Amino acid sequence: MTDRSFTVIENEWIMLKDGTRLAARVWMPDNAEVDPVPAVFEFLPYRKRDGTSVRDESTYPVFAAAGIAGVRVDIRGSGESDGVIDGEYTELELANACELIAWIAEQPWSNGSVGMMGISWGGFNCLQVAALRPPALKAVISIASTVDRYNDDIHYKNGCHLSAQLSWAATMLAYQSRAPDPEIVGERWKEMWLERLEKEPFFMEEWLSHQRRDDFWKHGSIREDFSALEVPALVIAGWADGYRNTPLSAAEGLGEKAKALIGPWIHKYPHFAWPKPRADFHGEAIRWWNRWLRGEENGIEEGPQVRAYILDAVRPAPRRDRDPGFWIAKDAWTQPEMQCFYVEQFGTLMEGMPIPHAPAHDVYIKSPLDTGTTSGEWFTLKPDAELAIDQRIDDAGSLTFQTAPLAQAQDYLGRPVVTVTLSCTAEIANLCARLVDVHPDGTATRVSYGVLNLAHRDGNTEPTPMKPGEKTQIRLVLDACGYRFGEGHRIRLSLSTAYWPTILPAPTDPGLTIDIASIGLGLPKLGVHDAIEVKEPENPDPLPHYIEHKPAATRRQVMRDLSANRTDYRIHEDTGLFEHPGTGLSTRQRRDEVWSISPDDPLSMRGVSVWTCEMERPGWSVRTASTATITCTATDWRVGGSVVAYESEEQIFEKTFVKTIPRDFM
Repeated sequence: MTDRSFTVIENEWIMLKDGTRLAARVWMPDNAEVDPVPAVFEFLPYRKRDGTSVRDESTYPVFAAAGIAGVRVDIRGSGESDGVIDGEYTELELANACELIAWIAEQPWSNGSVGMMGISWGGFNCLQVAALRPPALKAVISIASTVDRYNDDIHYKNGCHLSAQLSWAATMLAYQSRAPDPEIVGERWKEMWLERLEKEPFFMEEWLSHQRRDDFWKHGSIREDFSALEVPALVIAGWADGYRNTPLSAAEGLGEKAKALIGPWIHKYPHFAWPKPRADFHGEAIRWWNRWLRGEENGIEEGPQVRAYILDAVRPAPRRDRDPGFWIAKDAWTQPEMQCFYVEQFGTLMEGMPIPHAPAHDVYIKSPLDTGTTSGEWFTLKPDAELAIDQRIDDAGSLTFQTAPLAQAQDYLGRPVVTVTLSCTAEIANLCARLVDVHPDGTATRVSYGVLNLAHRDGNTEPTPMKPGEKTQIRLVLDACGYRFGEGHRIRLSLSTAYWPTILPAPTDPGLTIDIASIGLGLPKLGVHDAIEVKEPENPDPLPHYIEHKPAATRRQVMRDLSANRTDYRIHEDTGLFEHPGTGLSTRQRRDEVWSISPDDPLSMRGVSVWTCEMERPGWSVRTASTATITCTATDWRVGGSVVAYESEEQIFEKTFVKTIPRDFM
């Protein structure tokens, strides 16, 4: 199809049946009412006017030029939409999405076929909405998402409490505190803003009220019933992101309905993500939409089910612009054959199964509670120190076992598995396992990791305490990886009882007694595959450039106060102040976050995340300052926060909240 001209509708009001007015930005191919077109719908709380405008403007014009309308809608209480948000992926949100899909399909310019797309929140809800089967929804593209909201999202992981939960709660508190744009909503802007400030929830209060995998988390987790999703789904993620498990999980659960694409990327769209190589997302998406929304016979359904980039002996660095590796394809995803390793008596990792009935060889490990400072961010937005760095610092606080230098390269794709028999003197403790590539010069690259709250060893729905002193066999499934260990490299397994600040500590710090004779490591062999090329985008700089008034800045620091016996992990992020050249709106967000702990006291843990959000144009400015905190006792989590809002420099609003929530086997 030749390029078509198109029109951008900066704001279109869509009225829901309950009277709520939602704001949409639309990219409309010209003459669509004469020659109806399919539409791609994206539904987010991240503000079309400023929050996602850069990435929207990199993609939807390309879709519109290909004859595909783009409809980007702000969830209620976000951007210029009416109302107040009520949580993540709620029944109301998903019902609104279904109503919007029906509205799009009924428009005179629509051919009646709608696709839904998104990354992160939008990647989540497009899968969730597809499982509700709105008739006009014909296909989805889900990027950096999950099929399991409990174990593969930003809140918990195998019963461990992720620090990212506070980070994300603080982010949403800040995001939802921002004002609508008076240029769109008119004089109602302040009334709408004050309503949001007064009524916006602190999401963490709800999340911490559900510390096990109950119905709250099962809602929206499509793995509960993969058969409910009947439309084709293209599922994309990057190895450098926290959502790396989803493409293979979707391929396994959805079968031939799913296509998986996994690159080396952080939490970004593949056409502008780092580390490179990138993928031509626009070309991939247009072929997908043309096949499923237009009925074009382009053969996309006949392609391989899984395409993955196999990282090749990657080295940690202050910034990773391009990761070495190669693309492979598998026609159909099946559970991989496992290559097994065991630990022999002198601690070397050897190929083979653990020796049956081998004499126990118990070793006690109690990692310093600040073990984990090289772990990076749970989900990553930049290819810098947000990625896991050299693991030797954390390995110093861990039990490590490694192979002899490899005689030849070994290739893997899938989820490693660790089995071990252990005991502890407390009812609750955490275990972390890391798969590490040890380079010939000693540099240590984290390939995969997994964490487990041992009270969740038999499942996340009904945790049960450990029996003090009783030996228990544990099976821990690590995150998916695609990786080549090079010739002369060593494969290392690192075990620790802490992984801070990625996970928060248990209420006591008992350490673990590990029978190293029982340790088994299973690595998923790459197996039969085809070598392929994945096209990179032609444009190396696909994002629009806005007017810079103040530059961006970022810092990550680990501060060890030896006199106070305290370690601080400090994060500073500043987006800079940038003006959209079309709207004249300038925005800036700053995040200052500190995690603190004493290496020998789990109850010393503290997290504080402070956000400042600014919006301005000549003659008008607003600002909010949001704070979220978490501390703990042996029995409780204590969370709190505040929001202060300013119009110009006058404070117009303030609220604070404090909540104590009992620990639930955590």
